Amino acid sequence: MALLSIKDVTFTFSHPVLLDGVTVHIERGERVGLVGRNGAGKSTLLKLIGGELKPDDGSVILESGARLASLTQHVPDAKGGSIFAQVADGIPNIGADIAEFRTLDLKAHTQQLSADEQARLDTAIERIGAEERGWDALHSVERTLREMSLDPDQTFDSLSAGKKRRVLLARALVTEPDVLLLDEPTNHLDIDSILWLQDFLSRYTGTLIFVTHDRAFLQALANRIIEVDRGRLFDWTCDYATFLTRRDAMLEAEEQQQALFDKKLAEEEKWIRQGIKARRTRNEGRVRALKALREVRAQRRDKVGKAKMQLQEAERSGMLVSKADNVSFAYGEQSIIRDLSTTVFRGDRIGLIGPNGVGKTTLLKVLLGELKPQSGNVRVGTNTSVAYFDQLRAQLDEEKSVRENIGDGSDFVLINGQRKHVVGYLQDFLFSPERVQTRVSFLSGGERNRLLLARLFTKPANVLVLDEPTNDLDAETLELLEELLANFSGTLLIVSHDRAFLNNVATSTFVFEGDGVIREFDGGYDDWLRQKSDTNQQAAVTAKAEQKYQASGSDESSTDNTSPTNSKPASKPRRLSFKEQRELETLPKRIEEIENRQKELHALMADPSFYQKSREEIAAATDELEQLEEELLEKFDRWETLESPTD
Repeated sequence: MALLSIKDVTFTFSHPVLLDGVTVHIERGERVGLVGRNGAGKSTLLKLIGGELKPDDGSVILESGARLASLTQHVPDAKGGSIFAQVADGIPNIGADIAEFRTLDLKAHTQQLSADEQARLDTAIERIGAEERGWDALHSVERTLREMSLDPDQTFDSLSAGKKRRVLLARALVTEPDVLLLDEPTNHLDIDSILWLQDFLSRYTGTLIFVTHDRAFLQALANRIIEVDRGRLFDWTCDYATFLTRRDAMLEAEEQQQALFDKKLAEEEKWIRQGIKARRTRNEGRVRALKALREVRAQRRDKVGKAKMQLQEAERSGMLVSKADNVSFAYGEQSIIRDLSTTVFRGDRIGLIGPNGVGKTTLLKVLLGELKPQSGNVRVGTNTSVAYFDQLRAQLDEEKSVRENIGDGSDFVLINGQRKHVVGYLQDFLFSPERVQTRVSFLSGGERNRLLLARLFTKPANVLVLDEPTNDLDAETLELLEELLANFSGTLLIVSHDRAFLNNVATSTFVFEGDGVIREFDGGYDDWLRQKSDTNQQAAVTAKAEQKYQASGSDESSTDNTSPTNSKPASKPRRLSFKEQRELETLPKRIEEIENRQKELHALMADPSFYQKSREEIAAATDELEQLEEELLEKFDRWETLESPTD
């Protein structure tokens, strides 16, 4: 018998049916990833399994004696008490008694208990002892806290979101469940926390059923994929990458099958419209067959289409977007940025990697001139038009409808110079005509993110700042967003903990290494890991060479090639000549002149009347623009050379 059986389950909130007579069996030790579009019913299925919801029809059967625990998507805002008390709360019936016993027992070791405290301690001991495996439960709490590196006496409210989720996971695991349900466990976690959770769950021996849109997390953990789609469950015993290949092949075959069905239906409809020439038995059977075809077609649920996103690009920015020279910024004693020097050019796609709260958003504001550094200086380039995607979704008015948040009182939006009705525009982002009238406060997390993207893309921009854009988005919408950003000619600054997203979009990364130190690496997340590994290996080789050199007694005549005395001396900065110093002083002004002239030419060429001029005038303006582009690149290269001269 299966550990968990879902038999002929039907469930609906409204039309269409979320789950329509679905059946699936899950065995011990399986790690099942639930996937599907936003709103397909994944979280609903988890709640049915967990007993939070009851099916309209059918049954959910858990093996007799098996235990089940769940970790919800949302972390509670306020939940007082110590970590020990929160984890002990996961023990049925005696969780509070276990927490009471520990508190009073610890106190009894250092001071005399009052009569009331002694009475409470005795009561707790009695209740724990009366429960089957009561004292084992206490040891289970202590063991779980050790395994998850949690301080039992720290208060829950003082923790970061990642640590709070770790505590809630500990509370779910303390009963040693046979089935663990996780709904979006990586949401709002930084990469270090995601990696810890991924490693921990990979060693979990129970049955795991989880919903996530983190593709790297899904690939690392799942050995079985169940897709929720159009009220049905599609079961695939494979990893996520293999599922994608098999699913695409299945959808292609389904499309071909439906095309043949629709062709046959169209032919029969054409025949019936011509009229039945004779009331023969054969014709009557053909009419009945047509009615059956119509019923099958009426019951078919077509696959939800893909979002159709379009980015509005503003006039190109200058080649220089931002230049930081020895910039430092701190909040009190906490150093956020220390001695950072970097240049952001037009077209750069920069991913920011670091723990929650380290200062990634602060760095963005400093680079874009919204925050003044406490030392050093920042120069923001010309003609920058910035659009923000805010992870807190503060740009959305909770009390207004989806339509009102986009239209701002108008029925039309202007997209790349063309007027488009708000409802039609929102349909491109998978909002039905009925759903556009819904208040934002009633939207799911994925719908809110799609709405924020829709709002963002109504504003022309050449610099996009994306702060956690991937939260709650389904895999198909994520892939479309990645494709859209890949074709964006402007500059991208991305804060994300989605490793696959960083790999697919970012061409360089800024990594926060602690105490305000920020290092730059080429490529996305995997490229950073590889370069970090190479750097660590090189550091180990250098340290070994240093030890060998010291062990040799620092003999200057040593022929050891690894000795620092035989290594090539590092290049030393040299002083600029008078002519070079004068050149360096004039470069910023010349760069500004070039960018201003580029701006004039772009404005000139954007005017439709420009192309009514003679061929020679158009060619001259185009040639001048190309020459300015080449000169600007040369000036930037020369600027960097003069600022860091070496012998």
